[in-house]
Amino acid sequence: MKTDLYELGTTPPVGVVPDQMYASVIRPDRYGEPRKAFRTEVVPVPPVGRGQVLVLIMAAGINYNNVWASLGQPVDVVAMRRRRLGETIGCHIGGSEASGVVWSLGEGVRQVAVGDHVIVSSVQWDESSSDIRLGADTVMSSSTMAWGYESNFGSFAQFAVVDEYQCHPKPAELGWAEAAAFMLTGPTAYRQLCGWHPNVVQPGDPVLIWGGAGGLGSMAIQITRLRGGVPVAVVSDDSRVEHCLRLGAAGTINRLEFGHWGRLPGVEDAVASDAWMTEARRFGAQIWDILGARLAPRIVLEHSGQATLPTSMFVCDTGGMVVICGGTSGFNGDVDLRYLWMRQKRLQGSHYANLRECRQVTTLVGQRRLDPCLTVCGTLGDVGTAHQLLYENRQPPGNLAVLVNAAPGSI
Repeated sequence: MKTDLYELGTTPPVGVVPDQMYASVIRPDRYGEPRKAFRTEVVPVPPVGRGQVLVLIMAAGINYNNVWASLGQPVDVVAMRRRRLGETIGCHIGGSEASGVVWSLGEGVRQVAVGDHVIVSSVQWDESSSDIRLGADTVMSSSTMAWGYESNFGSFAQFAVVDEYQCHPKPAELGWAEAAAFMLTGPTAYRQLCGWHPNVVQPGDPVLIWGGAGGLGSMAIQITRLRGGVPVAVVSDDSRVEHCLRLGAAGTINRLEFGHWGRLPGVEDAVASDAWMTEARRFGAQIWDILGARLAPRIVLEHSGQATLPTSMFVCDTGGMVVICGGTSGFNGDVDLRYLWMRQKRLQGSHYANLRECRQVTTLVGQRRLDPCLTVCGTLGDVGTAHQLLYENRQPPGNLAVLVNAAPGSI
């Protein structure tokens, strides 16, 4: 049974799929700052294929990947899907995490049922791809795509199409917005800290966490503490210090007190190189002050990239690891190779998490051992505003989410 359109906040009868839906949409002719790129439009409800699930979206998480989508840089996602996937729809419906209700099932779906309350994980892959069939970790498959960024029909809409395996049971203890807020940042941080043996957090290990008050950093501080490590958080504003300390940080460093961020100067420029080294050593000394000993981070959790990677590699302990999952300050990663090879450090790329890691994080949040650190930023019409806060680095501490079909106040 179908009908034309249901207003936001008006839930259709279970199993009734309308022909159209409201969505926060990006179109190429609007690429630019998020507040201008996103607009709420009426669009067709996407079809559900074999092995797929249509989810009624109750709340959606906000993440930096759709800042890039709105800018059309570094990748024009609409053009990319046209080339790679033959997609003809000329718009992008983003959103890479969600909570909601299973609304209809494609052929062959057996692990969820209509009416189930679920949390949706953030990456899709082709389960029949040759590398997965040969035993590859699914999230490392060449077929892997970020749902709601590289693939279309994400969570910024009344309905979203997902693959069956993306659906995880929503703990009953969590509200809709709480459940939507952590499924990208939580598993990403968990894999960075726990997924790259032998460089995993052990009791007593110092861990340096960039962007400690952000969504990723908020989860990383807590995961480090849960495993007995000692988190040191980097912030950009003293108003964010209390948030980090509340989550378990041993101390914080305000990066604005230093002036050496950006591309690494060449060793042939002695003046610039010496000035950079002076600031990097002063930064490292603040880590010692917080730890109360001349200890270096065993793990450095990175995501800012260009501005900070040289310092991360410098302060990381001998035999330690810098693990990076993004590049919000730029994609050029300068490294002084002398510190990499002579101190036998590890520079590790990390991209999201596999299903087991997602389920482990969901369990920790459901047990209230891991706080999703929710900040609600409004409703579907506020998606552009929420991404603008990320773009300008003015977001409140924690993880951001908007309510879609959930009633206002359904935290």
